[in-house]
Amino acid sequence: MKFTETRLPGVFLISIEPHEDERGFFARAFCKKEFEAMRLCTEYVQCNLSFNKKRGTLRGMHFQKHPYEEVKVVSCMKGAIYDVVLDIREDSPTQGEWIAAELTEDNHQMLYIPKGLAHGFQTLADDSIVYYQMGQFYTPGAGSGIRYDDVRYGIRWPVEQKIMSEQDRSWGRVRG
Repeated sequence: MKFTETRLPGVFLISIEPHEDERGFFARAFCKKEFEAMRLCTEYVQCNLSFNKKRGTLRGMHFQKHPYEEVKVVSCMKGAIYDVVLDIREDSPTQGEWIAAELTEDNHQMLYIPKGLAHGFQTLADDSIVYYQMGQFYTPGAGSGIRYDDVRYGIRWPVEQKIMSEQDRSWGRVRG
């Protein structure tokens, strides 16, 4: 695996290294030793799937409040997503900044998101499936979010049509 740190400290784009032949390819998507060498989380307590019927589906920007912050490793198993991470860590030099990466069924890339960041994505294709490895259990009552179009952050979403839940539309323009 190849780990490329983004401009947000602790956020990594992870690329697999496929071994290909006439059958297809084989690649590791997780290796405890390699994650440990990068000082990343190696214990995942929950894995989640998100199936999204339509292009333009937007989920986010989500996080869990202290002390239930989550580490996430996000990948797109089918289709394509525009994956966004927003730095909301109070002590971070990049607080208020965001990055985005296209994760697709073809590029097989993953995004490692440490604790204390908000996360969301928008689908770029119908029938997209997103797979999450989670370093913390979902805790009812600890979940929160930031509105997808909060002008303080200026996140640019690639698809004009936004299919969203009422909860995601209702997040305030301020944190929490």
